[in-house]
Amino acid sequence: MNKIKHHYLMKAKSIFIFGFSIFSVAGFAQKNDIAKKQDSAKYRYKPNFIIGVDVLNLGTGLFSDRKLFQGFISSRISRRVHAVADLGYDKNIYQKNGYDAKADGLFIKVGGFYMLASDPENDMNGFYAGAKLAGSFYSQEYMAIPVKGLNSQGITVSFDPSTQSSYWVEGLLGARIQLFESPFFIDVNLQPRYLAYTTKQDEITPMIIPGFGRSSGSFSMGFSWNIAYRF
Repeated sequence: MNKIKHHYLMKAKSIFIFGFSIFSVAGFAQKNDIAKKQDSAKYRYKPNFIIGVDVLNLGTGLFSDRKLFQGFISSRISRRVHAVADLGYDKNIYQKNGYDAKADGLFIKVGGFYMLASDPENDMNGFYAGAKLAGSFYSQEYMAIPVKGLNSQGITVSFDPSTQSSYWVEGLLGARIQLFESPFFIDVNLQPRYLAYTTKQDEITPMIIPGFGRSSGSFSMGFSWNIAYRF
């Protein structure tokens, strides 16, 4: 009788331990899910800004025809998403295949990027990807444009200065890293660009678009190396 009683007690104990284990695992999993949700919802936006200046193109402008001055301001709006805007001035010339042109003006870009991978100890450091919409408002002048004359002789024509505008979509692939424990960052990125729309003077496709680059095609590639400061 005692053996039977002992047998049932051990069986009940095993069932109790098994049941308690299941409830414990379920409870832990639920707490873990809640913790994850709380962690993902923990970030609350507070005014924060990083302002940067492209020192690479600023420096190369001392030794080239292109004078490019540009900077950006970004703000972290969620754990991985940052809003960003660029403002700049670009002055350049185009002298190739009989063309002689110049253009200068302002450009602006607005968009955002997503942190693809970040440093566990500092989530402001990492690799990112994003996109921007951009517009340029500039003046241009063609001193010489090659055209065919009588007997297929090569001649050139010129046009008066005019005001134009162009718009493009720009991708963003880059990395950002903090300099030691300071509020300064290094921010480097590539900018593949596609020209969506441009005004034209006498149906002439612009050879230079400030902020977009010097190209007669719809695609171009930009690169910037920035020193930034976090407020």
